[in-house]
Amino acid sequence: MSVEGKVAIITGAGGGLGREHALLFAEHGAKIVVNDLGGSVDGSGKSDAADVVVEEIRAAGGEAVANKSSVSDRDGAKSIVETAVKEFGTVDIVVNNAGILRDKSFKKMTLDEWDLVINVHLNGSAYVTWHAWPIMYEKNYGRVIFTSSVSGILGSFGQANYGAAKMGMVGLMNNLSREGASHNIHVNCLSPGAATRMTASVPGSSIDADNPDETNHPKLVSPAVLYMAGEDAPNGRIIQAARGRFASDAVYANKGVNMGADFEYDEFLANADEILNLDDAVRKTTFWID
Repeated sequence: MSVEGKVAIITGAGGGLGREHALLFAEHGAKIVVNDLGGSVDGSGKSDAADVVVEEIRAAGGEAVANKSSVSDRDGAKSIVETAVKEFGTVDIVVNNAGILRDKSFKKMTLDEWDLVINVHLNGSAYVTWHAWPIMYEKNYGRVIFTSSVSGILGSFGQANYGAAKMGMVGLMNNLSREGASHNIHVNCLSPGAATRMTASVPGSSIDADNPDETNHPKLVSPAVLYMAGEDAPNGRIIQAARGRFASDAVYANKGVNMGADFEYDEFLANADEILNLDDAVRKTTFWID
């Protein structure tokens, strides 16, 4: 599962999960593009957070370079990949980790708050991956990790924009894992949980992101990302990672009810309980109707 000598772009790597990913990858010999605009949790402002992580990596004997572009800007996303190529000659791994929050109930959410979150999480991940994809395709090697969330997979009150973007990651992964397979590009999703600035900002949270509890530390998530970035990585899978516990999510479907082409709505209603019954559900990776 080695990433030694590989060139890895890690977005949002100036703190939290991204920082831990970057430190772990560098420890295992990867060359890192540490991307981070350095803004606050809501996406405003800038800082030199990426430079700080780069210096940490270099001080430990690793190789890293900073990029402070926004993933949600098309030219900025392009520059992230260009930084990898200019500094290290190629790109092997993209870890799409950058994200912001603008939490509100859907009724109170503005469309600007919707767009901002979708643009950073979903569009930003697509933009960076899109610019790296031809490089990976040409050399028949690539590893892409999207960061999903239980807020999308299972749902969470007050996070319609965030949840929609995070479930969009799963849809993007499902498609790209098929498109890239013939060229040895493996695409997977992380569904993480940890004490970070983002989780600390959720109303009612008691998390101290500056001094995370060791049992809920972001570093406990990063081994799953390292695994999905390795040469023997799976393809098209979702791995949950939180508090040192790891599991998989997948799409399941039941056998269903075949009522043919000539049926009345009353017949549908009569079978509704069986249609909704998931007792015999199995994992599905293709369209389930025979």
